[in-house]
Amino acid sequence: MVLNFIWIGFFLIGFAVALARLFQGDLTIFTQVLTGIFDTAKTGFDISLGLVGVMSLWLGLMKVGETAGVIQLFARAMGPFFARIFPEVPRGHPAGGSMVMNFSANMLGLDNAATPLGLKAMKELQELNPHKDTASNAMIMFLVLNTAGITLIPTSVIAIRQAMAVDQGLVGFNAADIFLPTLIATFISFMSGLVAVAWVQRINLFSAPVLVFVGGFIAIMAAVFGWLHSYPPELMSRYIGLLGSGVILSIIVMFIAVGAWRRINVYEAFVEGAKEGFGVAVQIIPYLIAILVAISVFRTTGCMDFVVQGIAAGVAALGLPTDFVPALPVGLMKTLSGSGARGLMVDVLKTYGVDSFEGKLAAIIQGSTETTFYVLAVYFGSVNIKKTRYALSCGLLADAVGLVGAILVGYWFFK
Repeated sequence: MVLNFIWIGFFLIGFAVALARLFQGDLTIFTQVLTGIFDTAKTGFDISLGLVGVMSLWLGLMKVGETAGVIQLFARAMGPFFARIFPEVPRGHPAGGSMVMNFSANMLGLDNAATPLGLKAMKELQELNPHKDTASNAMIMFLVLNTAGITLIPTSVIAIRQAMAVDQGLVGFNAADIFLPTLIATFISFMSGLVAVAWVQRINLFSAPVLVFVGGFIAIMAAVFGWLHSYPPELMSRYIGLLGSGVILSIIVMFIAVGAWRRINVYEAFVEGAKEGFGVAVQIIPYLIAILVAISVFRTTGCMDFVVQGIAAGVAALGLPTDFVPALPVGLMKTLSGSGARGLMVDVLKTYGVDSFEGKLAAIIQGSTETTFYVLAVYFGSVNIKKTRYALSCGLLADAVGLVGAILVGYWFFK
């Protein structure tokens, strides 16, 4: 519903501004708007088709990992950590397994599997809920961590950047250079959401599984920081891209190697999963085109420039740099709509370039923030929860901290 109002508003406000410019003597404004609509619709279609190969590849590999049991092993490894932060969920309850699998799928970029697993987990948590119209503590913790979950591989963002890099004539472009910044930004968001909910629910985070998880992650990040800190930004960017590519390739090889070791038909498992890739890529075509043409009207008439300049003026008044402002609308939109934020990210990549600071920052924000309103509406709506308590406030807090963290991380790595 919110996206519906935003979409209509982009057109109506853009048309009103276009009329004002026409009365001021700009006789080409309507032609510019119409040309922008047609060009942007073609761009959305081309980008979506460009995703077919990458999404088929990744979903095929994820199917191999699932069939080989690697994803399930990852879920079991995370089990002790989640048992501590969900004390109301009995050990061995099906909800625990579904939640861990949901987070595991999100971390590995398996969005199509994460949502069904999340809905299943919510249904199982509802079975433990004594008040069926009110969100339980476990539900709220699950929802907030879901919206602020750590992203290990931002698959769709990398795929879009790679597709657009080809269109922009970039040779040898490494679309995975946002891997480490995105990982760190999502960890910041995850920890802020975890601490906020734990504080309200009076959960003791100073337990061995939690400390091992948090401490281990921080230690790894500190080691990476120590390694990269002495390098200039350009060389640092190359090493980040190398690290991102290396980690992703290692995961791919691990899935295939474990599948071969367990004597499954890796090829058939890959083909079965890859078949879903075409459907996923085609499915986003209408959503991407819809939001892109609305943004085109809003931008061509100058409305987007007014918004960005207004934010930039406020930021400049505080004495802060303003080169991050063009990417900021991506984060603001992401809380409302994933497809809307994706459209804004594509617009930034197209306007400033895939390899620009603004483009990289927009990609980091897209990969490290979540559609809070959408997730809460769908997940709570699936079990008829009407009283969400403090879930929205904690979720938005995690989003806000994550957005600030994404901006700061983007500066640290790419400036």
